[in-house]
Amino acid sequence: MIKNGFMSDLRVCLVQADLIWQNKTENLNLLYAMLKSVVAVDLIVLPEMFSTGFTMNAKDYATSAEGEAVQWMKQLAKEKNACIVGSLIIAEDGKYFNRLFWMQPDGVQKTYNKRHLFTLAGEEKVFTAGQERLIVAYKGWRIMPLVCYDLRFPVWSRNNLNYDLLLYVANWPERRSYHWQQLLRARAIENQSYVVGVNRVGNDGNGVFHSGNSAAVGPLGEELTNVLPEKASTTIVTLSKENLKEVRQKFRFLNDQDDFEIQGLS
Repeated sequence: MIKNGFMSDLRVCLVQADLIWQNKTENLNLLYAMLKSVVAVDLIVLPEMFSTGFTMNAKDYATSAEGEAVQWMKQLAKEKNACIVGSLIIAEDGKYFNRLFWMQPDGVQKTYNKRHLFTLAGEEKVFTAGQERLIVAYKGWRIMPLVCYDLRFPVWSRNNLNYDLLLYVANWPERRSYHWQQLLRARAIENQSYVVGVNRVGNDGNGVFHSGNSAAVGPLGEELTNVLPEKASTTIVTLSKENLKEVRQKFRFLNDQDDFEIQGLS
């Protein structure tokens, strides 16, 4: 539906996949099969490191910014006429990045390097942290995509009246799934924004189990999806721009927030 010259609704597909450990080809085939019947959506959200699972073996499983998985995203976005979002291990200038790709159907792409590296897994010893946030304008929506552990740091995701939808792609362990679920709601409430979090299911190669619990949350903290935990699935949800506008007009909490600057960024 179009109102005042922009799309008022955004149809988002959450892809909760049982990723195959360190197997790029099988994961791309798996995800393509999961999305075969998905049509008429605007945005498809994949998990973190969707081609490998959350591995620290970057040397053997990194790809380039023009590699097979990126080209796969480009082709899929064109085929589905939808934007594709997910993160990959990228090698660049002698460094490794956990890099989120925002791939549009017209071939335009934008990237975000994960800012907060997961020290419990030694991610900071392998990967280089990002320094800049990414906010994308798409079909009348302003969208900020982030990666997994970023969810725990509210300052980095703070809404300075410049986004409508916050995305998280993740490999979040089941043992802390309560945190995942509560933090998604907290980010939605404090930022008066839609929040979509997509997490994998199944065991990884380190024996870490993931329950998924992918969700879309409304600006008042209400859950908009009913994704079954521990099961691979695709779930489509429609986000209403008009509802977001009404919430922000009725509860003008964002106007009362404190101004701040994040120090130490390049």
